[in-house]
Amino acid sequence: MGCSLVTKSDLEIIYNQLNRKVENIFSITLRCKYGYPQVIQCFPLRDNKPFPTLYWVTCPYLVEEVSELESISLIKELQKKVSEDQELREQLYQAHLEEIRKRLAIIGDRLDQLPENAREKLKKVGIGGTCDFDKIKCLHMHLASFLSGEPNPIGKIVKNLVPQKNCSDERCKSYVC
Repeated sequence: MGCSLVTKSDLEIIYNQLNRKVENIFSITLRCKYGYPQVIQCFPLRDNKPFPTLYWVTCPYLVEEVSELESISLIKELQKKVSEDQELREQLYQAHLEEIRKRLAIIGDRLDQLPENAREKLKKVGIGGTCDFDKIKCLHMHLASFLSGEPNPIGKIVKNLVPQKNCSDERCKSYVC
């Protein structure tokens, strides 16, 4: 997956997509067929404090689709699969470790300048700040991770359940400033 730099226009669109300002956007990892941000990569620190959510779905269409999946108890269903399937559980564990590795690589030497508790948090929590690597916290974060090119098995399942990757009605144009 290719990352792209964030423009001022992108920041305005993301603000309108999420209805809030995101101060620590590192890059855009996925754009829709119309060229608008779908997934962003966040810098792992915000105000010099840990921000463990590395990938974030901003596309209103994808947010809506995944929210619908969560509303029909897909987290519970996938959690059951993870507890019963050793291979899936190991893949999920490895996805958390990869997210930690990538987070620490982005921070680089700045890690040494952080307080001990902040360093430990960034080294120990997985996708979206998850402490228990056998648990699924949020499908949006897993999808964002997978769509950003990470080997995330839960994100892959979610992607396969979303009917299409882009909205068909160009609703994202309403988020353009």
